[in-house]
Amino acid sequence: MRISTVNMYEQSIASMNRQQGELLRVGQQIATGRRVVTPSDDPQASAKAVGISQAIGVIEQYSGARATARNSLSQEESVLSSVSDALSAAKTLMLQGINGTLQNADRLSVATELQAVFETVLGQANAADGNGRFFFGGFNDGAPPFFDDGLGNIVYVGDTNERTQRVDNSRLMSVADSGDQVFLRVTPGSGYVAEADSANTGSVVFKGPGVIDPADPGYGANFSVAFVDMAGELGVSINGAPPSLYVDGAAITFGGLSLELRGVPEIGDSIDVGPAETMNTDIFQTLNKALAVLRQPVSTEADRAALNNSLNTVMRELDNSLDNVLTVRASVGGRLNELDIIDSVAASRSLGYQTNLSQLVDLDYNEAVADYSLRQVGLQAAQRSFVDINGMSLFDYLR
Repeated sequence: MRISTVNMYEQSIASMNRQQGELLRVGQQIATGRRVVTPSDDPQASAKAVGISQAIGVIEQYSGARATARNSLSQEESVLSSVSDALSAAKTLMLQGINGTLQNADRLSVATELQAVFETVLGQANAADGNGRFFFGGFNDGAPPFFDDGLGNIVYVGDTNERTQRVDNSRLMSVADSGDQVFLRVTPGSGYVAEADSANTGSVVFKGPGVIDPADPGYGANFSVAFVDMAGELGVSINGAPPSLYVDGAAITFGGLSLELRGVPEIGDSIDVGPAETMNTDIFQTLNKALAVLRQPVSTEADRAALNNSLNTVMRELDNSLDNVLTVRASVGGRLNELDIIDSVAASRSLGYQTNLSQLVDLDYNEAVADYSLRQVGLQAAQRSFVDINGMSLFDYLR
């Protein structure tokens, strides 16, 4: 078989181009740090790498969502902390106001301080984040959720919905609590609220009510605890039933509840007991009630009894309000802790994906450098062969 000069020339050029192409491919791998630069380098690995990259992208998107949720919850926790401090200050002022040595002017000074606490709580209830969204408005977060109607009443114009955000593939998290839940639906642990009648003339305090038997047929109903004359003795009647003798410091039971009574009530005094949703659970109404009674002059023993009864009721309502705010705050803290856990799990998952992706497409530099050197030698050999072959001619023998 005869091999023409053109054929040898084309084969030499093809060999050099092939060697140069391989050298450039390895050089590109070294420059990018990737074994698979184009899908043609390893189609199967490229297909797997696309799926893994998409999974990593989803994790990064949820990471951004968690950062947003964490920022919102952290700000809400800070606001709730301020509300807790304000309610604690209000309780301290109630203790001052109930002091029997205070004069009317002194109680007006206490009322002035309590008014400042009231404004603080209202301001925090209308707190907004850095984007102008109000924390406690529910879905109606474009305007302050609470406003004064001009008659001294604070009206809630938000809704009862909670803003949520998906922070992981399987977790939809609440990132803001509604103002209704924080400030208006103050529910004690028993689910029941007791309140002394503002017209009481005696001095009675109570502890509870506590639940002792939720299966009791009367549980869930409203009750009126009345102090009545019992043949010259002070008796206690529940919803008009035959009375029992009043014992200072003893607990009475009714409807699956227990209520401990102390003090010196007068005949005709009463205490209303009912499910929380049927009684006052509004923080602002509680504070307004305290302001009104502190500003009311006290000139008779009946006035003082009304003052004491009202402030004792306010104290219990403030206790319930503070417990409710602390419960919501604990819930916010729990969600922040959950975000940390989800972050940790997501980081581990992302690391696993990154490892798999690295195994698929990343370059082994030691192998690549050795291969690059080998390709250089191959290219140089092909170039030398071309020079040698190109210099061969039969005319060299015709001398």
